[in-house]
Amino acid sequence: HYLDGNAKALNRAEAIRIVLEDLAIDPDRFAIEWVSSAEAPRFAEVVTRFTDKIRTMGPNPARAGQTAAENAA
Repeated sequence: HYLDGNAKALNRAEAIRIVLEDLAIDPDRFAIEWVSSAEAPRFAEVVTRFTDKIRTMGPNPARAGQTAAENAA
């Protein structure tokens, strides 16, 4: 199930990227990475790197014009 699950996840990730593009959302705002539960430092690095990337990209243009309350919903 391990290999099959990874293949399914990759297929779903590609579908998500297509949907994001259709919604005019940069697909780079989505990522998939495999990290073992034994790799806590790597997990922290992956999350930090992705967070930094999103911060560099700036606010999601799809949410432009929404109030803070609407964004929180």
